This record gives sequence, C-alpha cells and structure tokens, in this order.
Amino acid sequence: MSQRKIRLGAFIPGAGHHVAAWRHPEAQADGAINLAHYVRLAQTAERGLFDTLFLADGLAAGYGATAAAEGKQAWGGSFEPVTLFSALSVVTERIGFVATASTTYEDPFILARKFASLDHLSAGRAGWNVVTTGSGTAAGNFGLAQHPAHADRYDRAREFVDVVKGLWDSWEDDAFVRDQASGQFYQPAKRHELNHAGKHFAVRGPLNVPRPPQGHPVIVQAGSSDTGKEFAAETAEVIFTAQQTLEEARAFYADVKGRLAHHGRRPEQLLIMPGVFAVVGRTEEEAQRKYEELQALILPEVGLSLLSNLAGGVDLSRYDLDGPVPELPETENMKSRQALMLSIARQHGFTIRQLYLWVAGARGHWTVVGSVEQVADQLQSWFEQGAADGFNVMPPWLPGGLDDFVELVVPELQRRGLFRTAYEGRTLRDNLGLARPDNRFVATATAAREAAPALAAG
Repeated sequence: MSQRKIRLGAFIPGAGHHVAAWRHPEAQADGAINLAHYVRLAQTAERGLFDTLFLADGLAAGYGATAAAEGKQAWGGSFEPVTLFSALSVVTERIGFVATASTTYEDPFILARKFASLDHLSAGRAGWNVVTTGSGTAAGNFGLAQHPAHADRYDRAREFVDVVKGLWDSWEDDAFVRDQASGQFYQPAKRHELNHAGKHFAVRGPLNVPRPPQGHPVIVQAGSSDTGKEFAAETAEVIFTAQQTLEEARAFYADVKGRLAHHGRRPEQLLIMPGVFAVVGRTEEEAQRKYEELQALILPEVGLSLLSNLAGGVDLSRYDLDGPVPELPETENMKSRQALMLSIARQHGFTIRQLYLWVAGARGHWTVVGSVEQVADQLQSWFEQGAADGFNVMPPWLPGGLDDFVELVVPELQRRGLFRTAYEGRTLRDNLGLARPDNRFVATATAAREAAPALAAG
C-alpha cells in the first residue's frame, strides 16, 4: 500500500490573497483579467505537481465595500472561473480545475452543462466548488429584494446538487457510437431523461453534453457552519475550510469525517484541505520581512471594510478602531466566517484594528510565516496529526508567492516523502485518489435485474 501523500491546491485570485496584494511592487495588479498571468500561474502550479487550481467567485461587482474603501479594493472584476479554466486546460495536461458556482443564483441545467463541457475540454480535470453564496450583494442582480435565508439556501443546494448529478448521468458512457458506416450516432436505450420534479426544480433532461470523462466532476464544498458540514458529509468529495489552530483543525476533521458513515460513506471518500496563507523565506527573517512589507501596504479603511464584510456585513466604522471587537448580531451572510472572526478576536484579545491586520492576509485562514523548514514542519504536523488531508495554498501575492512555494516548500515536502514526485494519473479523480462514480440509471437497472430472479422465486 502506498504511503499517504499531502494533496495541494493553488488558490489563485488575481494579484494574490493579501488585501493589499495588488499594491505589492512585484504583483500583477491586473492579474484578475490577465490571461497571460494565469497561464504562467497554471504552468507553475503544474510544475509543482499541485492537484488543483482553485478560484472563488462572486456574482456582484465588489464585495460590499464601505464608502471609505470604495475603489480601493481589488474586487472590481475578474474572469468567470469556468471560462478561464477552459482556456487554461489547453496549456496544461494534469492539473485539475476547481471553479466556484452558486446553487442559490444559478440554474442546474446550465451549470451541469458548463461543468460537463469543462470536464471534456480538460480530459477529466474539472471540479465544482458548490457554494450557496454567503454575501447578499448578489440578490439585486437576480431580481430579488433580499438574499435568501441560510437554511433555505442549503435546502435548495441539496436538491440542486442531486439534479446536477442526475443530469451528468443522462448518457451512459458508451452511448455515443458514432458509427459512420451504419448511420448510428447514439444508442437510444442509453439515453436517459431525469424527469425531476421537486420542491425547487422541475428538470426533464437529458443533458445535451455526453457524460463527463470523470463520470461527475469532483464535488468540492467550503461551508463550515453545522449545516455546511452536514451538507459536505452528504455530498462533497473535497472540503476547503478555514481553521486557525491545530486543535481546531483536528476537531473539524474528526467532526466531518465522523458524519460520513451516516450517509453510507467512508472517510477516504472525502478529503479535507484547510486553506494556508504561507509566506515563505529561505530564513525566518526573510519571511517576516516579506510579511511586514505587505502589512505596511494596508490602508486602514480597506482593512476595516474587509473585516466588516467577514463579520457578516456589520458596519464596524462607528466603533473605536482601538477598542474591543463588539458582540455582533447574527446575520444570514457568511455565518461560519462571522463566528470565526469573533473567535479570533476573543482568543487573542484583539482590538478592531488588530483584528483587521490579522485577517488582511488570509481572511481567517491559517497564516504561516517562516523559513522553508518551518513551513514544512507545520504542514507535516497538521497532516500527520489528523487535521488535514492536504492544503489549499493561498499565495500572499502573485506570481511571487506561488513561485516561492513551488521552488522552496514543494522540494522539502518531497524530500520528506510527503508529496508526490510525479502525477499518479491524468484525471483529477486519479490524482486525488477518488473513485469514478457509477451512472445512477445503469446502477438502478442492474439492481433491478439482479433482484428479478429472487422475486420470481419468491
């Protein structure tokens, strides 16, 4: 049996993750809409043998900036992820593409079609990050007066994912024979209508794209509320999560893995990959200097605006910046991230200013600043102590932060036998060690045939 290896994703938003990344002198300030920049990032991550490229996404311009921060945050616009990844699939061979798409504001048929298309274009390297959309700023773009409630969004999401999976199974794997001599293009018996009629959706099908090479693109989920964890245990194959300490990460890992049996699943069918904002240097002093250079670029109004959004959209500008973080009213937006902000503030006794400085880089994800050996030590510790199956690496600025990780940390992890030295396969499922799902219509028909003799005998 092969030794368990760390999985790595590269989370690559535009100029980088730090709130002031776009101001860094070596960053690509227009990275979010620069294809050449993304080609370089994709090829760098593939050279580093990363499993995935990952992009978050929103459905509104901006991120609810406060008036003082308006126009000063790098959230003015970016590529739609599936479109971008379709382009990047042409200049890469093995790395997977995890694109974010919303179950609250998108349509199941259209979403199923575009992800099936990406899986075909990339020869089996697509993944869908299922989100319910945490921020309410998108509501007005879709004719809604207000953002749907948290519980309602997850209720819709469960049905949405089931419909999408069913549409991906519309065609059996060998349905399209394309026999030019006989004139048979596909076999009608291997074409299936979904005919779904549920609480939120009525979808006939079939999908007008053949079954994806992976059967289903890999399902990824990022919610960390109790509802989100249960949803992930039911449907996800990878979780991206924000954890601050080894103890918290171990508790999250045990909690989610412990829910799988209830849904008839095994622990190895779900990979947990916390986000890690890694600032790496050849020495600890070099890493600290890089971090401090980024921190010095934060405009106070931008830091406060970021924190207000992470706190659930609560306006913190009326409070003393150097006073304690107040108790916050629970909102329907970003519940798990709001709870995390309060937890960090209470654990460290932070003022509002100290808290926004703390979260400016990673927005509540794990921050590691240190030498190559120190960063590798901490990743190894989390991996070996039941806190992670891998990590979603969040470069502080781009392209330099990703270059640092690939050139410095990856070789150290390989030297320790913790990370691959070659890709295991060609599809994302191959490289993540995830099984290809059966077609639901074939499985149902097979079960019926196997049950028939027993029924006849009875």
